[in-house]
Amino acid sequence: MSASRELDARKWGILLVLCGAIFLEGIDVAMLNVALPSIRADLGLSTGELQWVMSAYVLGYGGFMLLGGRAADLFGRRRMFVLWLTVFLVFSGLGGFATEGWMLIVARFVTGVAAAFMTPAGLSIITTGFAEGPERNKALLVYSGTAAGGFTIGLVAGGLLTAIGWRWVFFAPVALSFLILVAALVFVPRSARPDRSGRRLDGAGALTVTAGLVLIVLGVERAAHGAPASSLGTLLAGLAFLVAFVLIERRAAEPLVRLGIFRNGSLVRANLAAMLFAAGFFGFQFLVVLYLQELRGWTTLQTSLALLVIGIDAVLSPTLTPRLVNRFGNAKVIFGGLVLAALSYGLFLPLGADWSYGAMFPSLIVLGLAFSMAYGPLTIVGTEGIADEEQGLAGGLLYTAFQFGAAFGLSAVTAVSVAATRGDTPAALLDGYRAGLFVPFATAVIAAAVGAFGLQSRRGGTPTVAAGDGAERVDVPVSH
Repeated sequence: MSASRELDARKWGILLVLCGAIFLEGIDVAMLNVALPSIRADLGLSTGELQWVMSAYVLGYGGFMLLGGRAADLFGRRRMFVLWLTVFLVFSGLGGFATEGWMLIVARFVTGVAAAFMTPAGLSIITTGFAEGPERNKALLVYSGTAAGGFTIGLVAGGLLTAIGWRWVFFAPVALSFLILVAALVFVPRSARPDRSGRRLDGAGALTVTAGLVLIVLGVERAAHGAPASSLGTLLAGLAFLVAFVLIERRAAEPLVRLGIFRNGSLVRANLAAMLFAAGFFGFQFLVVLYLQELRGWTTLQTSLALLVIGIDAVLSPTLTPRLVNRFGNAKVIFGGLVLAALSYGLFLPLGADWSYGAMFPSLIVLGLAFSMAYGPLTIVGTEGIADEEQGLAGGLLYTAFQFGAAFGLSAVTAVSVAATRGDTPAALLDGYRAGLFVPFATAVIAAAVGAFGLQSRRGGTPTVAAGDGAERVDVPVSH
């Protein structure tokens, strides 16, 4: 075997390990999603508390993602990946021992923090280990397809495990985490320790941005059942922390986020679209699961199988999406995916109390197609043209957008649905679900509008700014 082929084999072996980690993250979220009604029944949680079981994870994930990306750049990508995968393993298992709602919420928050350090480290190993262009694009589309596959399998596994007991939804990922951890130690090579002379983590920046994100989501969630003045105060406090974050970053010698990176228009569009897309995607699933199990009385396994069709993206992401990107470019494929997401949610708006699965199917299959077209290309656009030493930051920004969008979407659909539910009758619950469904529809429409601005770029090529360089350049589009 030639040296180049050995190098290729080593690269794809590393990719397999990293795909295992993102698969783990996808399966973890999906299994919890279908187990929520069972958790509510066992622990006696309100809808607001139930939403925080999901939001605690995505807030820990999104709130610490920027710090995680910076830590990968400063302390070594392999070191951060292995360390925080271990933390993920431990706290995922601890969630299964929770006897009170707050215990589960804390365990999910720490698990999310672990994912916040683990995921950008893994993504930056790919973006620095695979040459920008066809090789990296193929690796990223395989990576995103694996994440989708984790979600798909998680839906079925979650239904089966919840039928035994919801705690197994937390125990099962422990074994998978351990296998991935061993594989990472064997296959992911050690690299030279980064030169940290005069460089440090921006703790003040990390604290202020995390506080800002948490308070904004809390303010939105409290809007449905709290005093208006209290909700407004919480939102304003969150915005104040974000303003403080920007001021800190402008003055910091070693900022958590180099603000000059936002001169990259394609990166900004990718992050905004990712945030809005995730808000709709997670909010929609949350409502559909509650509708099927709590209004229609479907079992967790029936719900899992019903949502399984969304997992078609696991097949399409590594097969159809590369061809579409090659033919039309990233920007057009992303825009098409966002338009399809809006169509999917729009088809679900006239939700009925006794809808057949045939009535739901078009919306679910279109959503799977939308995810396959949007997620992978957004990952490519959000990280291309960025210098190697800032790949952790670029990945952190993108996944922060995804996770903050997910937390915001969950909070928004909960707030709207609870506010519109007048009583505990089936008709009142249906009214609440219908009202909540307008949130994912609206976010998808706005996301498509953001994506439309990227259509000006030739075949999805995007202006990029290298680290520390204010001059723009246009990447030549690549083909697979």
